[in-house]
Amino acid sequence: MFAEFELLIHTLAEQEIPLTPALLRQEYRKLNQKYFGPSLVIDDEIDIEWARIPHFYYNFYVYQYATGISAALALTERVTHGGDKEREDYLAFLKGGSSRFPIDMLKVAGINMLEPHPIKAAIARYSNLLNQLSDLLGSVR
Repeated sequence: MFAEFELLIHTLAEQEIPLTPALLRQEYRKLNQKYFGPSLVIDDEIDIEWARIPHFYYNFYVYQYATGISAALALTERVTHGGDKEREDYLAFLKGGSSRFPIDMLKVAGINMLEPHPIKAAIARYSNLLNQLSDLLGSVR
């Protein structure tokens, strides 16, 4: 939901549509209704929640969470299913600390975030987990 809101406000700004508090409140309410439906008690305070979330004041900050999770899953997969080389690459990555940009340090560990594989693998993993949850919920009913 946050990512969708962030994309929306950037899109509106690019279209030179003024980001007024009234517009932001209206759009944020729509997203809350979309994502939480009847389970959420919608009050006037939720409309202004966007104003207290600093993520929205940085360029596509929320997307960094998805990127970080994708990189972490790729690292985990590579180390747990690899051999000595993968372990050594991972240790070199850790030893490197902040000596390079994160995207370059991930390459040291054998993870190239400039290619689609880590993101696609994370989406597949998430999809698998959702399927497992659906199966479990189906067996409970």
